[in-house]
Amino acid sequence: VVLIGYMGSGKSTIGKELAILLSYNFLDLDDYISEREETTITDIFKEKGEIYFRKKETEYLNEIINSLDNVVLALGGGTPCYGNNLSVIKKSENIISVYLKLSIPLLAKRLFPERGNRPLISHLKSEEELIEFIGKHLFERSPFYAKADYIINTDYKSKKDILEAILMQLI
Repeated sequence: VVLIGYMGSGKSTIGKELAILLSYNFLDLDDYISEREETTITDIFKEKGEIYFRKKETEYLNEIINSLDNVVLALGGGTPCYGNNLSVIKKSENIISVYLKLSIPLLAKRLFPERGNRPLISHLKSEEELIEFIGKHLFERSPFYAKADYIINTDYKSKKDILEAILMQLI
C-alpha cells in the first residue's frame, strides 16, 4: 500500500497504524533515503540540491517496490510528481495507492509550527505565505495525486475514521 499526499497530510502517522492493522512493515521513503544517504533530507537539499534528491528518491522508490512485499510505504509529498515515479506505482499490480487529501487551511495549520524541519517551506514567515505556497503547490501536484487508486478526504476525520476508510477500500 502506497500512501501519497501533500506534506503534513498524515502519510507517516496513518501509514504506521495501517501497517500494524495489516501486519505489514512500514516504510517512510524520506526516512529510507536519509538512512541510505547517511544524512538528513534537509542536508541533502542544502548540500546536493533538489535534483540530486529527486534522482535518489526515484532510485530508492524502485528499490523498495522491486524488493519488498507487505509494506505500507509513505511517499514524500513530491514523489509522485517527479520522473516516472507515478507510472512505476500505477503499473505495479501489487500496489494499491491511496491519496490522503487534506484541505489547504488544515495543511497550513499543521505545517506552520514544524516548517523548520521541512526544507521546502522553512523560509516562509507567516501562515498566510504558507497558505499561498501550499495552494500553488497543490495546484501543480493535485493532478498527480488524483491518479491514486483511492482518494480519502481526511478533513476533520479521526485517525480511526481514516484507517477504516482505507481498510474499506482494501477489502
